[in-house]
Amino acid sequence: MPGTLLEKVAVVGPAPSDPPVLFNSYIFLFAFLPLTLVGFGFIRQWCGPRPAMGWLIAASLVFYGYHNLVHVPMIVGSIIFNYGIGMWVDPALGRRGRKGMLVFGVAVNLVLLGFFKYAMFIQDTARWLADFGPTLRVALPLAISFFTFQQIAYVVDASRGQAPGHGFIDYMLFVAFFPQLIAGPIVHHRDMLPQFRSRRLGFREHAFAMGITIFAIGLAKKAYLADYLGQGADHVFDAAAAGQPIAQGAAWAGVLSYTLQIYFDFSGYSDMAIGLGRMFGVRLPENFNSPYKATSIVSFWRRWHMTLSVFLRDYLYIPLGGNRKGKGRRYRNLMLTMFLGGLWHGAGWTFVVWGGMHGLYLCVNHAWHRIKPTWWQVGTAGPRQVVVGIFSCGLTFLAVYFSWILFRAESFGAAAHMFAALFAGPGAVAAGGAVPVVLDSQQVTWALALLPVVWFLPNTQTFMSARRRRRRDADPGTGWAERIGWRWRPDPFWALATVLLIIVVLMENSGSNEFIYFEF
Repeated sequence: MPGTLLEKVAVVGPAPSDPPVLFNSYIFLFAFLPLTLVGFGFIRQWCGPRPAMGWLIAASLVFYGYHNLVHVPMIVGSIIFNYGIGMWVDPALGRRGRKGMLVFGVAVNLVLLGFFKYAMFIQDTARWLADFGPTLRVALPLAISFFTFQQIAYVVDASRGQAPGHGFIDYMLFVAFFPQLIAGPIVHHRDMLPQFRSRRLGFREHAFAMGITIFAIGLAKKAYLADYLGQGADHVFDAAAAGQPIAQGAAWAGVLSYTLQIYFDFSGYSDMAIGLGRMFGVRLPENFNSPYKATSIVSFWRRWHMTLSVFLRDYLYIPLGGNRKGKGRRYRNLMLTMFLGGLWHGAGWTFVVWGGMHGLYLCVNHAWHRIKPTWWQVGTAGPRQVVVGIFSCGLTFLAVYFSWILFRAESFGAAAHMFAALFAGPGAVAAGGAVPVVLDSQQVTWALALLPVVWFLPNTQTFMSARRRRRRDADPGTGWAERIGWRWRPDPFWALATVLLIIVVLMENSGSNEFIYFEF
């Protein structure tokens, strides 16, 4: 067999030759977005909301097709197919064969996703096991995981009578709306389709101002925080992939850099998507809620990629039986759900094991919940509860920290190299007197300085929300921020602050670094 298991089994799809239009790219910021906004406003004002929705659909398809024009017919065909399936399986229409049509529709979606995303993964795994097989290269269509999951949810709900009939234009915009098309959130039809029929779709001064501010904050997270942290993370993980010795301190700092990079990268993207939606009068669901403040793995998954967690719960975990058939079945269902959730993130065995790792975390979390002493309660009622909360948050953060190694590593060999460097230093993983890889002290200091930011400051949605008092328990940073008057308002001060933030960020922004979740 060519190579070992640790070296070989970490297969991902090929990178596309042409990058997508990035929210932080100059072509998006200075061409696509202004033209789309102006065209939408003009058509909405003079022709009405339905033509304006058509403009948004056309703009979204241009946005999608910039990456690879060949894939535009595929997403359009997928939309037409699933809209037809949803109409057929609607019980209100009384058609026969609805169950068979539902199975057919879901199967077609999964086969399409499986072929484009996992054909190479299966092929390369087979070649490693048997050292033979064809060489197949499949270009991964952008966002196929996201729009496939959205439409599966729609078709399943339509079969239950939970997705009342909507017009094709509404449905097409629901799937193709460019702020959420590439990397989520995985929007649900009940959250989106009613908005397209309401009079709120369009420019409103308060929502538009809020949207620009949220977008600017997300852009700053990406350009100033995530991209800089990524330099340190790439330096260490690339060394691990190459088998170079890594200093123990550099290993810990490199993993921390990636832990914070993916946090600010995904948080920044989520902010930008929500901000863009607000500019057009569309409220996208919250998808990121300070997950490193979580005091358990269960809480972490309620805060990290929230819409994916809801999808996996509603359309996989619960249909498998959830927790209704005893503890053993519950743990089995948790493991299956997280294994598949890991595979959704990437076509590689490292992602599968990463998902299994979180499945095991969840099983331990639920088991501990059953046996924990009565005094072990997270809260702010007294000193004991504060200590318990700090300990629980720290333990959860460490569990997530170690799991990111498998998520980021290019192979099991690279992941094993990183773990060895963390706990044994460079001597355990290299010989021959090679100089260990170290990390720049400025990058280490920057990563350590950002830990208090993710633990103690209010997140963007809390900071921007007019209802922050109700959210205080969800975000411990809210109370003091509210007391000192750190609160966004649609006034000249915050308008000037937003403009200055955008100018400063544009001076630093490279406009070429993709978001991590664009790969999925």
